[in-house]
Amino acid sequence: QSRIPFTLGEEKLAGMAKEVADWAPVFLDVDPVHGAWFALHCERHGLHFPSLRFILTSYEYTSVVHRAIMERVFGVPVINLYGSSETGHLLVEHAGAMLASPETAILESTSAEGFGELLVTTLTNPYLPLLRYEIGDFVESTPDGYRVHGRKRDALRSADGRTLTTRLIDQAFARISGIAHYQLRQKADGSAHLFLLPEAEGDSLTLAQAKLTAELSRHLGTAVPAESVSLIAPEDSGKFRLTVREAA
Repeated sequence: QSRIPFTLGEEKLAGMAKEVADWAPVFLDVDPVHGAWFALHCERHGLHFPSLRFILTSYEYTSVVHRAIMERVFGVPVINLYGSSETGHLLVEHAGAMLASPETAILESTSAEGFGELLVTTLTNPYLPLLRYEIGDFVESTPDGYRVHGRKRDALRSADGRTLTTRLIDQAFARISGIAHYQLRQKADGSAHLFLLPEAEGDSLTLAQAKLTAELSRHLGTAVPAESVSLIAPEDSGKFRLTVREAA
């Protein structure tokens, strides 16, 4: 029930683990940041849940960081669901891509190549029909399905004017270990700063910082300093943003 999982005490996390063990669910349905933080608690205490078959994530962008932690700890697939309050679920992850339900909505992208804005025409809500609704996210259409690139408002801008989506930034973290969560903030003048939350308090992220600052500096075309922090706060809605472009 906490908006900020990093502030949860060990007693609360232990209570959550006991509930999972008592109920023996087939799957967990989690916000990815909360799910990853809970997984780290379970790893520290050697907790396992044999009944689990998969984990569902939704509500916000699921980072490769959060996915790797949950898959490592729980040993089951992480399946991402995508949708909105206005449209309901639109996409479900399968074999590395996101598959659409043709009975729920008609999906279009504003770009035939690369990524573009997702447009949604709903088919199942007669009380609030939506026609080419601009949902506010970037997606990429592929022969295997869709790839979600994150919120349009969260896309960053490189020094040479390229749009860098949350997905493009997140790929830099694919082979980085020791990080529980992160946020890359870019100011209106193009400068950026990376905040890293370690998996455990006091962990050194020196090597990870060096790799990430080099990779992200290459993407953005400007130096990106990084620092370890003990807290990264969500928005008022409770959503965590991996990339933030600040207003002028």
